[in-house]
Amino acid sequence: MRTAPTILHLDMDAFYASAEQAAKPSLRGKAVIVGGLGPRGVVATCSYEARVFGVHSAMPMAQARRLAPNAAYLVPRFGLYRDISEQVMGLLRDLSPLVEPLSLDEAFVDLEAGQTAWDAESAQLTGVKLRGDIRAVTGLTGSVGLAASKMLAKIASEQAKPDGLVLIEPGTERELLAPMSVRTLPGVGPATGDHLRRAGITTVGEIAEAGEDELVRLLGKAHGVALYAMALAHDVRPVVAERDTKSVSVEDTYDVDIHDRVRVRMEVQRLADRCVRRLRGAHLSGRTIVLKVRRYDFSTLTRSETLRGPTDDPAVVREAAARLLESVDTTGGVRLLGVGVSGLADYTQEDLFAQARTAAAAAAAEELEHAEKEEAEEVVEEPVTPAERRWHAGHDVRHAEYGHGWVQGSGLGRVTVRFETPGSLPGRVRTFRSDDPLLEVAEPLPLVGRGAGDSGVAGER
Repeated sequence: MRTAPTILHLDMDAFYASAEQAAKPSLRGKAVIVGGLGPRGVVATCSYEARVFGVHSAMPMAQARRLAPNAAYLVPRFGLYRDISEQVMGLLRDLSPLVEPLSLDEAFVDLEAGQTAWDAESAQLTGVKLRGDIRAVTGLTGSVGLAASKMLAKIASEQAKPDGLVLIEPGTERELLAPMSVRTLPGVGPATGDHLRRAGITTVGEIAEAGEDELVRLLGKAHGVALYAMALAHDVRPVVAERDTKSVSVEDTYDVDIHDRVRVRMEVQRLADRCVRRLRGAHLSGRTIVLKVRRYDFSTLTRSETLRGPTDDPAVVREAAARLLESVDTTGGVRLLGVGVSGLADYTQEDLFAQARTAAAAAAAEELEHAEKEEAEEVVEEPVTPAERRWHAGHDVRHAEYGHGWVQGSGLGRVTVRFETPGSLPGRVRTFRSDDPLLEVAEPLPLVGRGAGDSGVAGER
C-alpha cells in the first residue's frame, strides 16, 4: 500500500444525460433519460433530476416511463460521447502515462508515475485542476476520488458525486470503511450480499471482525481471502495502462420475439458479419466463436466452438455461428441474439480445412453482393423516394431555413424539432413532414466554443 493518496479515480457525472443537457439548453435542470426507447429498452444513464423519481441505470425503460412520465427520453449518441471521452482521456494522459480507462466516462490515474503528485497536498491540487480543465474543455463535470489504492479511490469518487472531490488520507481507511455496507466492496453483488447477511454480516467492519477463516468458510478460498483483504483496506492492484481485450461481441434485443427460424438464422449471419467488422477494426483475430440466445422465457443459452487457429474470416465465423444455432431450440421465440469471438490474437492463422469448406460459400456470397450492388445502382437512377425516414429522438438535424436542432419526437409521418445549439437560448419547436426535403441528419455540435450563431436563427425562434 502507498503512503500517499496518489491514485486518482475520475467518474464523469451522469455522463450521457449531462452531455445531452449541455447540448440542449431546453433540457438543462430537467429530467433526462437516455437509453433504448423500444418496449424492451433499458436506461443507459439518467440525469440527477430523473433520479429523484427513482429512475436509475439498467432499469427497464417501461418502468422509467411510469416513474417519470414527463422526462425527456432520448436515444444515445455514442459518437458524441466517444468524442468527449477522448478529450477527457487526453487530459488524464497529460497527468500520467499510467491511465486505466474502465469505460467512456471512468478511469484510474497513477499520479505518482506521472510525477504530478507525491503527497496529499499535491494530489488535492492536481484533482482540483483536473476538474476545472474538464469543465473548460467539455462543459461537463466529473467527480474525483484520491486515495492510496484503486478500491478506495473509487469509493472516494462515489462519495464526491456529483461534481466534487474527496481525498482519503492514508491511515484513515479502515475507520472510513467500517460502517459501510458490504455491497461497497468490489465483487460483492446481490447474491454474495444476501449470503453474508444471512450469516449476520452487513457492514465492512463486520467482515473484518469475522476473520479470514470465516470468510473462506462462507465464500470459498479465493473470494473469501480477497474480500477479507479489502475489508482491511488492503489493495495493491496497480494502475494498468493497457488492458487486453478478452473478447469481441455484438448483440441485438428485438422489440418482438422472433419465431421464424429462417429469420433467426439471417439475424445470426448478420451479427456474425458485424462482429467480424469490429474484430478487424481492432486488428484482432480469435479462435472461439460464441453464440448467445435469450429465449421468450428470459432463459439465456450460450454455445461455443473453438477452431484450430485464430480467424477473422467472416465466412468462417458465419458458418461456426450457424452450426451453434442448430443446437439451440428457438421454437418458443427469441428476444435476444449475440455473436462473439474470444481467444483473441493479433495475427491470423486460418483454419485451412474451414477455409476449404467455406470457399464456395464465400464466392457465392461475393457474387450475390455484387449483383445486389448493381441492382441497387439501377434503383438509385429511378425517382423513388422512401415513404418515411426514421428520426431518432435526441439526434441532431439541420433545416435549410431554421438551422441546427434536435429531434424531439416523430411518428405518423411527422417529426418535431427543437431548434437550439449548445451556446444558444432554449429554442423554438417546429413540426415538419418526415420527408421534408429541407430537413436532414446532422453531426453533433461541440459542447464548448460554439455559440447561438451556429444555427443562424435557432436562438431567436
